[in-house]
Amino acid sequence: MNIEKNRPIPKAEQIYWLLRQAVVHLEMQPGAVISEKDLCAEFGVSRTPVREALQRLADEGLVDIFPHSGTYVSRISFKVAEEGFVIRRALEIESVRKAVANITDKDVDRLETLIGQMQSILANNELGKYLDCDDMFHSAIAGISGYPRIWKFITLAKVHLDRMRQLSAPVPGHLAMVTQQHESIVRALASRNADQAELAMRIHLDTSFAVMAGMYDEQGALFDRKE
Repeated sequence: MNIEKNRPIPKAEQIYWLLRQAVVHLEMQPGAVISEKDLCAEFGVSRTPVREALQRLADEGLVDIFPHSGTYVSRISFKVAEEGFVIRRALEIESVRKAVANITDKDVDRLETLIGQMQSILANNELGKYLDCDDMFHSAIAGISGYPRIWKFITLAKVHLDRMRQLSAPVPGHLAMVTQQHESIVRALASRNADQAELAMRIHLDTSFAVMAGMYDEQGALFDRKE
């Protein structure tokens, strides 16, 4: 089957990803009203691609569509976020153990470069850039493992978790601790020690989730309290 490499991206797909990013990054706040009419005007399209994009977001639990009532940005589901964390931890532990068998010195250099970028982001107080760099770090490990699709599955599973990550990013000292934990993971990978790499990854993911879980009490209005 021949597929054109440069074929245009459908409008519904473009709108979906733009809205998804805005919801995950909390640029569109949980509980906010979504106007199809306003989105049509903003993107210069008919209602059809907007509705297609919104339905995809609804399927992911990112928006709530109430027929004849309205469409809203969904509140964060702690239950779904926790489930995403469990899935992520299981896959990332497997990923980091597999990466030990495949990692090269060039791979180590790449991971250390990403850590350097994180340190620079923190030094310049550009917290909005940190989580994307963090994802690049974990995605790189998945690539080294030889199972790059692992990160695709993690990305789908952790969407509500990502919204909690946005809330926890400004917690004093949190991202500095995360960066240090990344360094521990790389040291274990560089020494080709699978058990140490797994332990470092477990500590990193567990402590990060503990900080995120604290957001449920601190910013409860953003969460679904009906669960």
